[in-house]
Amino acid sequence: MSKVMRFSSRLLLIGCVAACAPMLPASLPPLPGPTATPPASVPTPAPTPAPVPPLPDAADQAGFEGWKQGFLSRHGGSRRAAYERELAGLTPDATVLRLDRNQPEFSRPAGAYIQNAASPARIAQARQRYDRVPWEVTQRFGVPAEILVSIWANESSFGQVQGDHDVIRSLATLAFDGRRRDWAEAQLKDALDIVIDGRRDRAGLKGSWAGAMGQTQFMPDNYLRLGIDQNGDGKVDIWGSEADALASAANLLAQAGWKRGQAWGYEVTLPADFDYAEAEGPKHPWQFWAARGVTLAGGGSPTEAEAAEDATLLLPQGARGPAFLALPNHYVIRRYNNSVSYALAIGLTADGIAGKPGLVGTWPDDAPLSREQRIGTQAALTRRGYDTQGIDGVIGSNTRAALRRWQMANGRVADGYLTAELANELMSAR
Repeated sequence: MSKVMRFSSRLLLIGCVAACAPMLPASLPPLPGPTATPPASVPTPAPTPAPVPPLPDAADQAGFEGWKQGFLSRHGGSRRAAYERELAGLTPDATVLRLDRNQPEFSRPAGAYIQNAASPARIAQARQRYDRVPWEVTQRFGVPAEILVSIWANESSFGQVQGDHDVIRSLATLAFDGRRRDWAEAQLKDALDIVIDGRRDRAGLKGSWAGAMGQTQFMPDNYLRLGIDQNGDGKVDIWGSEADALASAANLLAQAGWKRGQAWGYEVTLPADFDYAEAEGPKHPWQFWAARGVTLAGGGSPTEAEAAEDATLLLPQGARGPAFLALPNHYVIRRYNNSVSYALAIGLTADGIAGKPGLVGTWPDDAPLSREQRIGTQAALTRRGYDTQGIDGVIGSNTRAALRRWQMANGRVADGYLTAELANELMSAR
């Protein structure tokens, strides 16, 4: 069967399904970056922000050694000597600490991130690689090829940008940092086990600054639990084998609850009198949203199965940007990376691969938020009684919910969207 026929056949079977953009290598068309100049609507000089908690000193080797001994006591057990051997001579990586505070899917406006990740150039490249997803993988796991290719594209530019950080050093640095210590220590233990058990030699255990590995950027725990030897050579090689990497990604999504034959979600149009406080609130079936005047931006209706699912309304760039109705598969994608922007980028890239029309709405040209603005806003909201559930500079669902409550109490449009203007206002008010 020709590639064109195979592509068309797959789309007939999965046409109803919609998908940390890396820098592309020089051999592929470059992706556009975010706007360098802030829009004119951003106010002049920001007020002095709230104090920002300092990063741990990456040069604090004594402190790092103290953490390491604590890690070995907590997790070493019968393998303490082997762990100690692999950690010998290790120093914390200052680059990892810096990047952890500035993840683009959390610091850049959603539109800038998504347009970069789901660009026409990337979609065109992904369509050329569509037939490299083994047919048996889509049949076994029920995850459409366009979703898998979208993840492959956005995670590693089809295996060409896998990261060259020492995974063990990166995870040890994140654990020493302490912001996500329990998570990082558990991942570090799994990474050490990968080496000690002979699944991958230490020199080859390379990945991103955050410890994600291979062509589909698996964390060590997922590699151990969900890695698939698709090519049957006796090892799970997500670095060198496209088949292993794609099958492993499909297994992760399937185990997370991927619903066969359903979309990840839809762009929707909202009526003029819509209550934006409904965003990121309780999930409801299509009948609920339709009764409030919500329509699919591209026309038509969800399938019967999709209409019966509980869905959440998302406003990734507030009331002025595109709106989306997120179905269960959107949240499955977020098991890969728990970011609204990331999951939308994967879904929209997949839509483009499948030949679906682009967005009807347009993204506002908002300025990115500095770490000081993000930290300062969380501190200001919490100080006023709108608890953000932590002051870490990550504008996630808890911070957006707190902001939405403040907006409602102050007569604002309660869309939960933080602009640079609003951040400066919150930080300066006493």
